[in-house]
Amino acid sequence: MKQGFRKNRRDGVIFGVCAGMADQFGFDVLWTRVAFVGLTLLGFGLPLLLYLAVAILAP
Repeated sequence: MKQGFRKNRRDGVIFGVCAGMADQFGFDVLWTRVAFVGLTLLGFGLPLLLYLAVAILAP
């Protein structure tokens, strides 16, 4: 049984959220970070708020 979402602090830069998402879905961490920055620039900061929420709530 696969475990739920967890932050990856070993490969993470700030909180490990992007590294955890890359582990969860099998993506490369670099592309996950690039997608996050692109969505933050296009989404007027909403992805940044979601990132902070996951950083606080996820184990």
